[in-house]
Amino acid sequence: MASNPQTFTALTEASSFGAVRISPELDGRAGTNRATGNRPQIAATTDIDAITAWLARFMDSPNTFSNYRKEAERLLLWSTLALHKPVSSLTHEDLLAYQHFLSDPQPAAQWIMRAGRKVGRTHTDWRPFAGPLAPTSRRLAITILNSMFSWLVTAGYLAGNPLSLSRQRARKAKPRITRYLDDEAWSEVKLAINALPRDSDREREHYFRLRWLFSLLYLSGLRISEVTKNDMGSFFCQRDKDGEERWWLEVTGKGEKTRIVPATKELMAELACYRREKGLAPFPNPDETTPLLLPIGRQTRALTRAAVHTIVKQAFKSAANQIRARGDDFESKAQRVEQASAHWLRHTAGSHMANNQVDLRHVRDNLGHESISTTNTYLHSSDNLRHHETEEHHKIHW
Repeated sequence: MASNPQTFTALTEASSFGAVRISPELDGRAGTNRATGNRPQIAATTDIDAITAWLARFMDSPNTFSNYRKEAERLLLWSTLALHKPVSSLTHEDLLAYQHFLSDPQPAAQWIMRAGRKVGRTHTDWRPFAGPLAPTSRRLAITILNSMFSWLVTAGYLAGNPLSLSRQRARKAKPRITRYLDDEAWSEVKLAINALPRDSDREREHYFRLRWLFSLLYLSGLRISEVTKNDMGSFFCQRDKDGEERWWLEVTGKGEKTRIVPATKELMAELACYRREKGLAPFPNPDETTPLLLPIGRQTRALTRAAVHTIVKQAFKSAANQIRARGDDFESKAQRVEQASAHWLRHTAGSHMANNQVDLRHVRDNLGHESISTTNTYLHSSDNLRHHETEEHHKIHW
């Protein structure tokens, strides 16, 4: 069914969880799967209100919130536009059809963004898909929606979860990480960054910012969100039991969990170099609020996640172009580098640490896969060992 742009925009705005424009027969008030006879635990009367209540739990985690909203939004649009049903009337059979739809959203003109277009969700040219979803993306989408439906049942909004009848696959062991750069590809990226021009003040600033960003992402294994939401005052120095001064970076990360990451001598040298280029003292004060990464120029605001992502992708593209220029034999290597993102650097950091004899427990704590304690004497001693091993075995070697 084709939708006129006005209706599509209205639904887009509604699924952005702003003003509701969905007609009463599709807003879920009379959904056939609505719970009856029980006292609901949420005040929602429409599907959008209920989904908004579910999403509110993830407001403190921007990445999770964005991904979960995207999947809820896609389902809402498909349900109301393609099936003329509210989400609260969807059946098991409907969800099977939706999974097939995700593999090939048709008609493409209605559902898929035109190549090269990037517009806001309230724009008439916006579409919810960039293309068909790969199998892993489809599984993730259904996992997220299953979680949403289960929560809405627990909240007393829905009578049942239409995805609960889906065939449950045995949990497989997680595959080894493949989205990372091997030593050779990582060297190519560093060479491309080091080859950047530094003749003008702006070129120098761009070069030192990029070098600092890649040092921070690789040596600390930070996520983009952790780069944008933490500041330089999070660096601190303390003496270990042997009297040696060690720098650390306290990071508030995913799920608002806090961890401390070893700030190696290399990392602190890169920080000092970057700060000097910005006219700052080599090392930050404890109460300093300067963002970890700054815009080019005099502004001192934090960059957005999207801006940092663009900076990283441009650097990988530049490195890929340099590799590609060597001839056809290097095309596959160039494509590999071009695919990389900031999260690949996080995986690269973890892979390189593990392969260079850093204790896996230290790799885990550096990347923040589990919370760590700084109050226990034994763990404090372990932290010093973690710092030593990270210092010894995990280097960037510009």
